[in-house]
Amino acid sequence: MDYSNQSGFRQRKLQPKVRMRGAAVDSSEPSQLFDDTSAGHNAGPSGVDKGPMAHAGQSLLSDPMSNLAMAYGSSLASQGKEMMDKNLDRFIPISKLKYYFAVDTVYVGKKLGLLVFPYMHENWEVSYQQDTPVAPRFDVNAPDLYIPAMAFITYILVAGLALGTQNRFSPEILGMQASSALVWLIIEVLAVLLSLYLVTVNTDLTTIDLVAFSGYKYVGMIVGVLAGLLFGKMGYYLTLLWCCASIFVFMIRTLRLKILSEAAAEGVLVRGAKNQLRMYLTMAIAAAQPVFMYWLTFHLVR
Repeated sequence: MDYSNQSGFRQRKLQPKVRMRGAAVDSSEPSQLFDDTSAGHNAGPSGVDKGPMAHAGQSLLSDPMSNLAMAYGSSLASQGKEMMDKNLDRFIPISKLKYYFAVDTVYVGKKLGLLVFPYMHENWEVSYQQDTPVAPRFDVNAPDLYIPAMAFITYILVAGLALGTQNRFSPEILGMQASSALVWLIIEVLAVLLSLYLVTVNTDLTTIDLVAFSGYKYVGMIVGVLAGLLFGKMGYYLTLLWCCASIFVFMIRTLRLKILSEAAAEGVLVRGAKNQLRMYLTMAIAAAQPVFMYWLTFHLVR
């Protein structure tokens, strides 16, 4: 037997098997890569298939019942917002706040001059345009919230300055000063509202109007404290006396058009018990301003 031929036959017979094994290994790798890539589209970080969950979410969004529930919830939210705004406007007309801040530099200058020296001013009526009062920047008689708000903040800063010059400043004392002034302002406005209700006065005065008129006294308080810092207690008392008289005249001439009857606003003699109550109420509101001005400033000047 020829062993060389036999060994050659074995080599030729084994050689295809080696190639087939190599080809099988190579063909398995692309198949494995393809399977992993296709599974990665629906698998999460841990390799779990999330395909059914995604389809469930899409079906939930496309469900008419869920869309109806979302629409019903949004309608309930809008109705609740409208009801809250309506009830809130009964006490504080927030939608009208823009009107009270519609001021400019000319108005602020004229208004400050009117608060300090109201004796020469003649026309105190608020101008109207189509049954609506014009913006404050067009009428110096219109109430605003810009001056009261800035005057309140300035009063707190001036009070801190006065306390600092006397070595009595501390954040706690300044906080008590601010909270005390704010509480007295709220008490004053609530007292006026209660008085108007008890006297049964039909007036177009709103709560914001009363806050504005009550906040104008801070201008005189600032002038008085600054005069006390510059000229001592004598300067404080003289300046505060002038400012108290000015705010009293300002409040009388402004509120009499709002609280008193039209006949009294035109200068006719006030008659009747109800009109007398209105006159006393107007004078009481005006007289309360100097009291608050002195009470909130006398301890700041020594």
